[in-house]
Amino acid sequence: MRLALPRWSGTLAVKAAVFITVMCCALAALLGVLVHVSVTRQTVGEARDLALSRLEDATTAFEAGDTLGPGAGVDPPGLPAALRDLAVAGERGTMVAEHRGRPTMWAAGPADGERSERGVPPPGGRGRALAVAVDYAQSARTIEALDNAILWSSALAIGATLLVGAFAVTRVTRRLHATARVARRISAGDLDARVDDPRSKDPTRPQDEVAAVAVALDSMASSLQGKLLSEQRFTADVAHELRTPLTGLHAAAELLPPGRPTELVRDRVAALRTLTEDLLEISRLDTGRERLEPDTEDLGAVVRRVVRAAASSGAPPGAHPITGTGTGAGAGAGAGAEVRVVREARVETDRRRLERVLGNLVANAHLHGRAPVVLTVDGPVVTVRDHGDGYPEYLTAHGPQRFRTEGGAKGHGLGLTIAAGQAEVLGARLTFSNAPDGGAVATLTLPHAPPPETVPRGGTTPPGDRGLPDGAA
Repeated sequence: MRLALPRWSGTLAVKAAVFITVMCCALAALLGVLVHVSVTRQTVGEARDLALSRLEDATTAFEAGDTLGPGAGVDPPGLPAALRDLAVAGERGTMVAEHRGRPTMWAAGPADGERSERGVPPPGGRGRALAVAVDYAQSARTIEALDNAILWSSALAIGATLLVGAFAVTRVTRRLHATARVARRISAGDLDARVDDPRSKDPTRPQDEVAAVAVALDSMASSLQGKLLSEQRFTADVAHELRTPLTGLHAAAELLPPGRPTELVRDRVAALRTLTEDLLEISRLDTGRERLEPDTEDLGAVVRRVVRAAASSGAPPGAHPITGTGTGAGAGAGAGAEVRVVREARVETDRRRLERVLGNLVANAHLHGRAPVVLTVDGPVVTVRDHGDGYPEYLTAHGPQRFRTEGGAKGHGLGLTIAAGQAEVLGARLTFSNAPDGGAVATLTLPHAPPPETVPRGGTTPPGDRGLPDGAA
Protein backbone atom coordinates (compact mmCIF):
# COMPACT_ATOMS: atom_id res chain seq x y z
CA MET A 1 0.00 0.00 0.00
CA ARG A 2 1.35 3.44 -0.92
CA LEU A 3 1.63 5.80 2.01
CA ALA A 4 0.30 9.32 1.55
CA LEU A 5 2.94 11.90 2.42
CA PRO A 6 1.90 15.06 4.26
CA ARG A 7 1.41 18.16 2.18
CA TRP A 8 4.49 19.82 3.68
CA SER A 9 6.80 16.86 2.85
CA GLY A 10 7.98 18.42 -0.39
CA THR A 11 8.45 22.01 0.79
CA LEU A 12 11.74 23.84 0.66
CA ALA A 13 11.85 24.17 4.47
CA VAL A 14 11.59 20.41 4.99
CA LYS A 15 14.19 19.69 2.32
CA ALA A 16 16.55 22.22 3.86
CA ALA A 17 15.95 20.77 7.35
CA VAL A 18 16.69 17.25 6.10
CA PHE A 19 19.87 18.46 4.36
CA ILE A 20 21.05 20.30 7.48
CA THR A 21 20.33 17.25 9.65
CA VAL A 22 22.22 14.88 7.36
CA MET A 23 25.21 17.21 7.13
CA CYS A 24 25.26 17.74 10.91
CA CYS A 25 25.06 14.00 11.55
CA ALA A 26 27.88 13.33 9.10
CA LEU A 27 30.06 16.07 10.62
CA ALA A 28 29.30 14.95 14.18
CA ALA A 29 30.09 11.33 13.30
CA LEU A 30 33.38 12.31 11.67
CA LEU A 31 34.46 14.50 14.60
CA GLY A 32 33.33 11.85 17.09
CA VAL A 33 35.35 9.15 15.38
CA LEU A 34 38.45 11.35 15.25
CA VAL A 35 38.17 12.31 18.93
CA HIS A 36 37.43 8.70 19.95
CA VAL A 37 40.43 7.33 18.05
CA SER A 38 42.77 10.02 19.38
CA VAL A 39 41.74 9.69 23.03
CA THR A 40 41.59 5.89 22.88
CA ARG A 41 45.08 5.75 21.38
CA GLN A 42 46.42 8.05 24.10
CA THR A 43 44.71 6.15 26.92
CA VAL A 44 45.78 2.75 25.66
CA GLY A 45 49.31 4.06 25.11
CA GLU A 46 49.56 5.29 28.70
CA ALA A 47 48.27 1.95 30.03
CA ARG A 48 50.69 0.05 27.78
CA ASP A 49 53.66 2.16 28.92
CA LEU A 50 52.72 1.54 32.55
CA ALA A 51 52.41 -2.20 32.00
CA LEU A 52 55.75 -2.42 30.15
CA SER A 53 57.44 -0.37 32.88
CA ARG A 54 56.17 -2.77 35.54
CA LEU A 55 57.21 -5.71 33.38
CA GLU A 56 60.74 -4.27 33.19
CA ASP A 57 60.84 -3.97 36.98
CA ALA A 58 59.49 -7.50 37.39
CA THR A 59 62.08 -8.87 34.96
CA THR A 60 64.90 -7.17 36.87
CA ALA A 61 63.59 -8.53 40.16
CA PHE A 62 63.11 -12.00 38.66
CA GLU A 63 66.67 -12.13 37.34
CA ALA A 64 68.01 -10.91 40.69
CA GLY A 65 65.92 -13.48 42.58
CA ASP A 66 63.95 -10.82 44.40
CA THR A 67 60.23 -10.84 45.08
CA LEU A 68 58.10 -9.83 42.11
CA GLY A 69 55.89 -6.81 42.43
CA PRO A 70 52.07 -6.82 42.71
CA GLY A 71 50.28 -8.18 39.70
CA ALA A 72 53.43 -9.89 38.35
CA GLY A 73 54.11 -13.60 38.06
CA VAL A 74 55.45 -16.41 35.95
CA ASP A 75 52.75 -17.98 33.81
CA PRO A 76 50.01 -16.41 35.93
CA PRO A 77 46.43 -17.69 35.50
CA GLY A 78 44.35 -15.67 33.07
CA LEU A 79 47.28 -14.76 30.84
CA PRO A 80 45.97 -14.76 27.24
CA ALA A 81 47.39 -17.72 25.29
CA ALA A 82 48.40 -15.58 22.33
CA LEU A 83 50.39 -13.22 24.54
CA ARG A 84 52.07 -16.17 26.36
CA ASP A 85 53.12 -17.71 23.05
CA LEU A 86 54.64 -14.37 22.02
CA ALA A 87 56.56 -14.17 25.34
CA VAL A 88 57.78 -17.77 25.11
CA ALA A 89 59.05 -17.00 21.62
CA GLY A 90 61.29 -14.36 23.16
CA GLU A 91 59.27 -11.20 22.47
CA ARG A 92 57.56 -8.69 24.71
CA GLY A 93 54.00 -7.59 24.08
CA THR A 94 50.82 -6.20 25.61
CA MET A 95 47.14 -7.09 25.32
CA VAL A 96 43.85 -5.97 26.85
CA ALA A 97 41.62 -8.84 28.02
CA GLU A 98 39.00 -9.62 30.65
CA HIS A 99 40.44 -10.98 33.90
CA ARG A 100 38.19 -11.81 36.82
CA GLY A 101 35.40 -9.75 35.28
CA ARG A 102 37.50 -6.61 34.85
CA PRO A 103 39.34 -5.23 31.83
CA THR A 104 43.07 -5.79 32.31
CA MET A 105 46.17 -4.65 30.45
CA TRP A 106 48.65 -7.54 30.25
CA ALA A 107 52.37 -7.18 29.51
CA ALA A 108 54.45 -10.32 29.07
CA GLY A 109 57.99 -11.33 28.16
CA PRO A 110 60.34 -14.34 28.37
CA ALA A 111 61.24 -15.53 31.89
CA ASP A 112 64.26 -17.84 31.12
CA GLY A 113 67.00 -15.31 31.67
CA GLU A 114 67.89 -15.06 27.99
CA ARG A 115 65.99 -13.93 24.97
CA SER A 116 65.92 -16.13 21.93
CA GLU A 117 65.63 -14.94 18.39
CA ARG A 118 62.10 -14.38 17.14
CA GLY A 119 60.31 -17.62 16.44
CA VAL A 120 63.06 -19.85 18.07
CA PRO A 121 62.15 -21.32 21.49
CA PRO A 122 64.82 -20.98 24.20
CA PRO A 123 67.01 -24.04 24.76
CA GLY A 124 66.10 -26.57 27.36
CA GLY A 125 62.37 -26.87 26.89
CA ARG A 126 59.12 -25.14 26.40
CA GLY A 127 59.99 -21.92 28.24
CA ARG A 128 58.06 -19.72 30.61
CA ALA A 129 56.44 -16.27 30.41
CA LEU A 130 56.81 -13.48 32.90
CA ALA A 131 53.65 -11.36 32.90
CA VAL A 132 52.29 -8.29 34.64
CA ALA A 133 48.58 -7.42 34.96
CA VAL A 134 47.54 -3.76 35.24
CA ASP A 135 43.93 -2.78 36.00
CA TYR A 136 42.45 -1.21 32.86
CA ALA A 137 38.94 -0.51 34.24
CA GLN A 138 39.53 3.18 34.87
CA SER A 139 40.84 3.72 31.34
CA ALA A 140 37.88 1.78 29.87
CA ARG A 141 35.44 3.93 31.88
CA THR A 142 37.22 7.05 30.64
CA ILE A 143 36.80 5.99 27.01
CA GLU A 144 33.15 5.00 27.58
CA ALA A 145 32.41 8.34 29.25
CA LEU A 146 34.09 10.11 26.36
CA ASP A 147 31.94 8.20 23.84
CA ASN A 148 28.77 9.12 25.75
CA ALA A 149 29.85 12.76 25.90
CA ILE A 150 30.48 12.74 22.15
CA LEU A 151 27.03 11.28 21.49
CA TRP A 152 25.19 13.73 23.74
CA SER A 153 27.12 16.76 22.52
CA SER A 154 26.56 15.69 18.91
CA ALA A 155 22.82 15.31 19.53
CA LEU A 156 22.64 18.74 21.19
CA ALA A 157 24.69 20.33 18.42
CA ILE A 158 22.50 18.73 15.73
CA GLY A 159 19.31 19.85 17.50
CA ALA A 160 20.56 23.41 17.96
CA THR A 161 21.81 23.62 14.39
CA LEU A 162 18.54 22.21 13.09
CA LEU A 163 16.49 24.75 15.04
CA VAL A 164 18.64 27.66 13.92
CA GLY A 165 18.68 26.41 10.32
CA ALA A 166 14.94 25.80 10.30
CA PHE A 167 14.36 29.31 11.67
CA ALA A 168 16.58 30.84 8.99
CA VAL A 169 15.06 28.76 6.19
CA THR A 170 11.52 29.48 7.43
CA ARG A 171 12.16 33.20 7.20
CA VAL A 172 13.28 32.78 3.61
CA THR A 173 10.38 30.49 2.66
CA ARG A 174 7.90 32.84 4.33
CA ARG A 175 9.10 35.61 2.05
CA LEU A 176 8.93 33.27 -0.94
CA HIS A 177 5.36 32.30 -0.05
CA ALA A 178 4.44 35.98 0.24
CA THR A 179 5.94 36.59 -3.20
CA ALA A 180 4.01 33.62 -4.63
CA ARG A 181 0.74 34.91 -3.13
CA VAL A 182 1.28 38.31 -4.72
CA ALA A 183 2.05 36.64 -8.06
CA ARG A 184 -1.21 34.67 -7.85
CA ARG A 185 -3.14 37.87 -7.03
CA ILE A 186 -1.61 39.59 -10.06
CA SER A 187 -2.47 36.58 -12.21
CA ALA A 188 -6.06 36.79 -10.94
CA GLY A 189 -6.28 40.42 -12.06
CA ASP A 190 -5.29 42.38 -8.94
CA LEU A 191 -2.67 44.60 -10.53
CA ASP A 192 -2.37 46.73 -7.38
CA ALA A 193 -0.81 43.82 -5.46
CA ARG A 194 2.85 44.32 -4.52
CA VAL A 195 5.36 42.32 -2.47
CA ASP A 196 7.05 45.39 -0.93
CA ASP A 197 9.90 43.31 0.54
CA PRO A 198 11.49 45.27 3.43
CA ARG A 199 15.01 44.46 2.20
CA SER A 200 14.34 46.08 -1.16
CA LYS A 201 13.39 49.37 0.52
CA ASP A 202 16.45 49.59 2.77
CA PRO A 203 19.67 49.97 0.73
CA THR A 204 21.78 49.46 3.87
CA ARG A 205 20.55 45.87 4.26
CA PRO A 206 22.09 43.08 2.18
CA GLN A 207 20.02 42.28 -0.89
CA ASP A 208 19.50 38.53 -1.27
CA GLU A 209 17.96 36.54 -4.11
CA VAL A 210 14.45 36.66 -2.61
CA ALA A 211 14.57 40.45 -2.50
CA ALA A 212 15.72 40.50 -6.12
CA VAL A 213 12.77 38.31 -7.14
CA ALA A 214 10.35 40.51 -5.17
CA VAL A 215 11.70 43.67 -6.82
CA ALA A 216 11.44 42.08 -10.27
CA LEU A 217 7.85 40.98 -9.60
CA ASP A 218 6.83 44.42 -8.34
CA SER A 219 8.47 46.05 -11.36
CA MET A 220 6.70 43.66 -13.72
CA ALA A 221 3.33 44.31 -12.05
CA SER A 222 3.82 48.06 -12.25
CA SER A 223 4.79 47.86 -15.91
CA LEU A 224 1.87 45.56 -16.70
CA GLN A 225 -0.54 47.79 -14.83
CA GLY A 226 0.71 50.84 -16.69
CA LYS A 227 0.33 49.16 -20.08
CA LEU A 228 -3.16 47.88 -19.28
CA LEU A 229 -4.29 51.27 -18.00
CA SER A 230 -2.91 52.87 -21.13
CA GLU A 231 -4.78 50.34 -23.26
CA GLN A 232 -7.99 50.89 -21.32
CA ARG A 233 -7.71 54.66 -21.68
CA PHE A 234 -7.00 54.30 -25.37
CA THR A 235 -10.01 52.01 -25.86
CA ALA A 236 -12.30 54.33 -23.93
CA ASP A 237 -11.02 57.44 -25.73
CA VAL A 238 -11.40 55.86 -29.14
CA ALA A 239 -14.93 54.68 -28.37
CA HIS A 240 -15.96 58.09 -27.04
CA GLU A 241 -14.40 59.91 -29.99
CA LEU A 242 -16.15 57.62 -32.47
CA ARG A 243 -19.55 58.13 -30.91
CA THR A 244 -20.05 61.69 -32.18
CA PRO A 245 -19.16 61.17 -35.86
CA LEU A 246 -21.08 57.87 -35.88
CA THR A 247 -24.18 59.61 -34.58
CA GLY A 248 -23.95 62.13 -37.41
CA LEU A 249 -23.20 59.38 -39.93
CA HIS A 250 -26.24 57.43 -38.73
CA ALA A 251 -28.44 60.51 -39.11
CA ALA A 252 -27.04 61.15 -42.59
CA ALA A 253 -27.65 57.52 -43.60
CA GLU A 254 -31.29 57.86 -42.59
CA LEU A 255 -31.66 60.71 -45.08
CA LEU A 256 -30.41 58.67 -48.03
CA PRO A 257 -32.98 57.55 -50.60
CA PRO A 258 -34.13 53.94 -50.37
CA GLY A 259 -32.09 51.42 -52.30
CA ARG A 260 -29.47 48.72 -52.04
CA PRO A 261 -26.55 51.15 -51.56
CA THR A 262 -28.42 52.83 -48.73
CA GLU A 263 -29.03 49.47 -47.04
CA LEU A 264 -25.32 48.65 -47.24
CA VAL A 265 -24.36 52.01 -45.75
CA ARG A 266 -26.90 51.67 -42.92
CA ASP A 267 -25.71 48.11 -42.23
CA ARG A 268 -22.06 49.20 -41.93
CA VAL A 269 -23.01 52.19 -39.76
CA ALA A 270 -24.97 49.87 -37.48
CA ALA A 271 -21.95 47.53 -37.29
CA LEU A 272 -19.68 50.46 -36.36
CA ARG A 273 -22.11 51.64 -33.68
CA THR A 274 -22.28 48.11 -32.24
CA LEU A 275 -18.48 47.90 -32.18
CA THR A 276 -18.27 51.28 -30.48
CA GLU A 277 -20.79 50.30 -27.81
CA ASP A 278 -18.91 47.04 -27.24
CA LEU A 279 -15.66 48.94 -26.78
CA LEU A 280 -17.30 51.24 -24.27
CA GLU A 281 -18.73 48.28 -22.37
CA ILE A 282 -15.35 46.55 -22.30
CA SER A 283 -13.81 49.77 -21.04
CA ARG A 284 -16.33 49.90 -18.19
CA LEU A 285 -15.65 46.23 -17.37
CA ASP A 286 -11.89 46.82 -17.37
CA THR A 287 -12.12 49.74 -14.99
CA GLY A 288 -14.47 47.88 -12.63
CA ARG A 289 -17.16 50.54 -12.71
CA GLU A 290 -19.97 48.06 -13.32
CA ARG A 291 -22.38 47.66 -10.40
CA LEU A 292 -24.99 44.97 -9.85
CA GLU A 293 -28.71 45.49 -9.45
CA PRO A 294 -29.59 42.06 -8.08
CA ASP A 295 -33.01 40.50 -7.89
CA THR A 296 -34.34 36.97 -7.58
CA GLU A 297 -35.13 35.45 -10.96
CA ASP A 298 -36.44 32.14 -12.29
CA LEU A 299 -33.56 30.97 -14.45
CA GLY A 300 -35.71 29.00 -16.87
CA ALA A 301 -37.95 31.99 -17.51
CA VAL A 302 -34.94 34.25 -18.18
CA VAL A 303 -33.52 31.75 -20.68
CA ARG A 304 -36.86 31.47 -22.50
CA ARG A 305 -37.17 35.24 -22.63
CA VAL A 306 -33.72 35.52 -24.22
CA VAL A 307 -34.53 32.93 -26.89
CA ARG A 308 -37.99 34.37 -27.64
CA ALA A 309 -36.63 37.89 -27.97
CA ALA A 310 -33.98 36.60 -30.34
CA ALA A 311 -36.55 34.72 -32.39
CA SER A 312 -38.91 37.69 -32.69
CA SER A 313 -36.42 40.54 -33.22
CA GLY A 314 -33.42 38.76 -34.68
CA ALA A 315 -31.21 39.80 -31.74
CA PRO A 316 -31.27 38.63 -28.11
CA PRO A 317 -31.72 41.28 -25.44
CA GLY A 318 -28.52 43.30 -25.25
CA ALA A 319 -26.74 41.21 -27.90
CA HIS A 320 -25.50 42.05 -31.38
CA PRO A 321 -27.96 41.92 -34.24
CA ILE A 322 -27.08 38.76 -36.16
CA THR A 323 -28.38 36.87 -39.10
CA GLY A 324 -28.80 33.18 -39.64
CA THR A 325 -31.08 30.47 -40.92
CA GLY A 326 -32.35 27.26 -39.43
CA THR A 327 -35.38 25.29 -38.48
CA GLY A 328 -37.39 25.44 -35.32
CA ALA A 329 -39.31 28.07 -33.49
CA GLY A 330 -38.73 31.59 -34.71
CA ALA A 331 -36.33 32.90 -37.26
CA GLY A 332 -33.16 34.91 -37.40
CA ALA A 333 -30.89 34.65 -34.36
CA GLY A 334 -33.26 32.42 -32.51
CA ALA A 335 -33.74 29.97 -35.33
CA GLY A 336 -33.20 26.41 -34.23
CA ALA A 337 -32.88 27.40 -30.55
CA GLU A 338 -34.23 24.90 -28.03
CA VAL A 339 -34.66 25.33 -24.28
CA ARG A 340 -34.47 22.33 -21.97
CA VAL A 341 -35.18 22.74 -18.25
CA VAL A 342 -33.84 19.72 -16.42
CA ARG A 343 -34.07 21.32 -13.00
CA GLU A 344 -35.50 24.76 -12.34
CA ALA A 345 -33.68 27.20 -10.06
CA ARG A 346 -34.16 30.66 -8.60
CA VAL A 347 -31.02 32.76 -8.66
CA GLU A 348 -30.00 36.07 -7.13
CA THR A 349 -28.68 37.98 -10.12
CA ASP A 350 -28.84 41.08 -12.29
CA ARG A 351 -31.35 40.15 -14.99
CA ARG A 352 -30.06 42.68 -17.54
CA ARG A 353 -26.50 41.42 -17.28
CA LEU A 354 -27.59 37.78 -17.30
CA GLU A 355 -29.60 38.40 -20.48
CA ARG A 356 -26.55 40.09 -21.96
CA VAL A 357 -24.35 37.06 -21.24
CA LEU A 358 -26.87 34.54 -22.56
CA GLY A 359 -27.71 36.70 -25.56
CA ASN A 360 -24.06 36.93 -26.57
CA LEU A 361 -23.60 33.18 -26.14
CA VAL A 362 -26.66 32.44 -28.30
CA ALA A 363 -25.59 34.98 -30.91
CA ASN A 364 -22.09 33.48 -31.04
CA ALA A 365 -23.53 29.97 -31.37
CA HIS A 366 -25.65 30.98 -34.40
CA LEU A 367 -22.94 33.15 -35.94
CA HIS A 368 -20.06 30.67 -35.70
CA GLY A 369 -21.80 27.32 -35.15
CA ARG A 370 -24.66 25.39 -36.68
CA ALA A 371 -28.22 24.73 -35.62
CA PRO A 372 -29.78 23.45 -33.52
CA VAL A 373 -28.61 25.58 -30.61
CA VAL A 374 -29.63 23.97 -27.29
CA LEU A 375 -29.88 25.86 -24.00
CA THR A 376 -30.08 23.55 -20.97
CA VAL A 377 -31.03 24.71 -17.48
CA ASP A 378 -29.90 22.33 -14.71
CA GLY A 379 -30.26 24.12 -11.41
CA PRO A 380 -28.02 27.22 -11.39
CA VAL A 381 -26.11 25.94 -14.44
CA VAL A 382 -26.96 26.99 -18.00
CA THR A 383 -25.23 25.40 -20.98
CA VAL A 384 -25.38 26.79 -24.52
CA ARG A 385 -24.41 24.28 -27.17
CA ASP A 386 -24.32 24.41 -30.94
CA HIS A 387 -23.49 21.67 -33.44
CA GLY A 388 -20.75 23.39 -35.40
CA ASP A 389 -16.99 22.90 -35.47
CA GLY A 390 -16.45 23.90 -31.83
CA TYR A 391 -14.38 26.59 -30.17
CA PRO A 392 -10.77 27.24 -31.23
CA GLU A 393 -8.10 25.61 -29.08
CA TYR A 394 -6.81 28.92 -27.71
CA LEU A 395 -10.29 29.84 -26.47
CA THR A 396 -10.86 26.61 -24.52
CA ALA A 397 -7.37 26.87 -23.03
CA HIS A 398 -7.16 30.57 -22.15
CA GLY A 399 -10.65 32.00 -22.56
CA PRO A 400 -11.90 34.59 -25.07
CA GLN A 401 -9.48 37.25 -26.30
CA ARG A 402 -10.65 40.52 -27.78
CA PHE A 403 -10.05 41.11 -31.49
CA ARG A 404 -8.88 37.54 -31.99
CA THR A 405 -10.70 35.15 -34.31
CA GLU A 406 -9.51 32.17 -36.32
CA GLY A 407 -10.40 30.44 -39.54
CA GLY A 408 -11.80 33.54 -41.22
CA ALA A 409 -14.60 33.81 -38.67
CA LYS A 410 -16.74 36.93 -38.64
CA GLY A 411 -16.76 39.41 -35.80
CA HIS A 412 -14.13 41.01 -33.57
CA GLY A 413 -13.97 38.56 -30.70
CA LEU A 414 -15.77 40.99 -28.39
CA GLY A 415 -19.03 39.13 -27.84
CA LEU A 416 -17.54 36.32 -25.75
CA THR A 417 -15.15 38.75 -24.08
CA ILE A 418 -18.10 40.84 -22.90
CA ALA A 419 -19.98 37.70 -21.83
CA ALA A 420 -16.99 36.59 -19.72
CA GLY A 421 -16.66 40.07 -18.20
CA GLN A 422 -20.33 40.36 -17.34
CA ALA A 423 -20.30 36.84 -15.88
CA GLU A 424 -17.45 37.89 -13.61
CA VAL A 425 -19.46 40.92 -12.48
CA LEU A 426 -22.36 38.56 -11.70
CA GLY A 427 -20.07 36.38 -9.62
CA ALA A 428 -20.72 33.51 -12.03
CA ARG A 429 -18.27 31.16 -13.70
CA LEU A 430 -18.24 30.92 -17.49
CA THR A 431 -16.26 28.10 -19.12
CA PHE A 432 -15.83 27.06 -22.73
CA SER A 433 -15.34 23.53 -24.06
CA ASN A 434 -16.09 21.31 -27.02
CA ALA A 435 -18.52 18.40 -26.97
CA PRO A 436 -16.99 14.96 -27.68
CA ASP A 437 -19.37 14.44 -30.61
CA GLY A 438 -18.81 17.93 -32.01
CA GLY A 439 -20.08 21.40 -31.23
CA ALA A 440 -19.15 24.24 -28.89
CA VAL A 441 -20.36 24.19 -25.27
CA ALA A 442 -20.47 27.28 -23.04
CA THR A 443 -21.29 26.59 -19.38
CA LEU A 444 -22.52 29.39 -17.10
CA THR A 445 -22.65 28.55 -13.38
CA LEU A 446 -24.56 31.12 -11.30
CA PRO A 447 -24.73 31.60 -7.54
CA HIS A 448 -27.77 29.68 -6.32
CA ALA A 449 -30.36 31.56 -4.26
CA PRO A 450 -32.39 29.45 -1.76
CA PRO A 451 -35.87 28.68 -3.14
CA PRO A 452 -38.82 30.46 -1.48
CA GLU A 453 -41.40 28.51 0.53
CA THR A 454 -44.14 29.20 -1.98
CA VAL A 455 -43.74 29.67 -5.72
CA PRO A 456 -46.20 31.94 -7.57
CA ARG A 457 -48.25 30.38 -10.30
CA GLY A 458 -46.38 30.42 -13.57
CA GLY A 459 -43.09 31.08 -11.77
CA THR A 460 -41.59 27.76 -12.83
CA THR A 461 -41.78 25.58 -15.86
CA PRO A 462 -44.54 22.95 -15.65
CA PRO A 463 -43.26 19.36 -15.83
CA GLY A 464 -44.88 18.86 -19.21
CA ASP A 465 -42.86 21.72 -20.72
CA ARG A 466 -39.47 20.32 -19.80
CA GLY A 467 -37.36 19.17 -22.70
CA LEU A 468 -39.58 20.86 -25.34
CA PRO A 469 -38.30 23.40 -27.85
CA ASP A 470 -39.07 27.01 -27.11
CA GLY A 471 -42.53 27.90 -28.30
CA ALA A 472 -43.54 24.25 -28.75
CA ALA A 473 -45.54 24.00 -25.54
